Amino acid sequence: MELESIIQSSIPTWSSVCILVSYLVYLGLAGSLLPGNDVPGALLQDGTRIRYRCNGLLTLFLLIALLLFGVVFKFISPTVIADRGLELLSTTFCFSVLVTLILYVTGCNSRAKGSSLKSHATGNLIHDWWFGVQLNPHFMGVDLKFFFVRAGMMGWLFINLSVMEKSYKDGSLGQSMILYQLFCALYILDYFCFEEYMTSTWDIIAERLGFMLVFGDLVWIPFTFSIQGWWLLRNNVELPKAAAVVNVLVFLIGYRIFRGANKQKHDFKKDPKAPIWGMPPKVIGGKLLASGYWGVARHCNYLGDLLLALSFSLPCGASSPVPYIYPIYLLILLIWRERRDESRCAQKYREIWSEYCKLVPHRILPYVY
Repeated sequence: MELESIIQSSIPTWSSVCILVSYLVYLGLAGSLLPGNDVPGALLQDGTRIRYRCNGLLTLFLLIALLLFGVVFKFISPTVIADRGLELLSTTFCFSVLVTLILYVTGCNSRAKGSSLKSHATGNLIHDWWFGVQLNPHFMGVDLKFFFVRAGMMGWLFINLSVMEKSYKDGSLGQSMILYQLFCALYILDYFCFEEYMTSTWDIIAERLGFMLVFGDLVWIPFTFSIQGWWLLRNNVELPKAAAVVNVLVFLIGYRIFRGANKQKHDFKKDPKAPIWGMPPKVIGGKLLASGYWGVARHCNYLGDLLLALSFSLPCGASSPVPYIYPIYLLILLIWRERRDESRCAQKYREIWSEYCKLVPHRILPYVY
């Protein structure tokens, strides 16, 4: 009966479709209409740049205000996401499949010659559907790759807030849930405060938009990254004070490395002569930064990301591996991505990359990997 109930609650309904569509339509309109910094993206092979309107923080605050208005006047329940979690998960998954099939068909039929919309179809349906055919497809002037990342990050926050409200109503809101919610909220708010840094990440610059990215942004980020919250909703964990302090330190160290490394890379791409840690940057071949965090490890930002992911799971204690699905998955993903990145950089920079690897021998964690 329990399995039957789970299956029944996972079937998409018109209500879940309306919630998802309303959410995406709002993000599309707010992203296009609200003021924000106009940030140029990376230089593409054809010499063009995509310009991104970075107004995610304003978009987020306005949506929170609208939802609070709806809650106060009882137009919407604050636990609607927590109550319909599986239903919204399956609805979003179906939407991801549909969108990526449309992207595949339109991409294969594209005759554009520019870097953003040029077709990179290989003829292998599974490969092209998974990795995507076009670099920067757009819809009604909205860059879909940037849009889906924003939707996933905000979705993660709203799932967490709904779960926390349900925990409060159930009388189970405790220290562990508060720590988890605080760390995630700070991380997500930080993302939108520095949203323009996203424009220089590997996903935006190099990855084509296929099922891998769409599913990752719309389904995996919000619904998998929030597993700890769902788990704490059903399991009471009391952390010793020492464990809570260690948890906070892991978050702070991870944040410092993650944000510092990404900021150094972004600033370097804007101004290759900008000081790093108060000193002139060391640059290999005029292209590769080998100072600061990027002189410690070739993918030091991944280390920060992994420590942050671990800090989201530590409030759950050590009684179950379930809350650690996210950091374990992230470790596998980042090692796989690091290997792909290394291969592409070796082909692109050749002897310059070899020189950089000799100068910075560690990949992610110094003296370990």
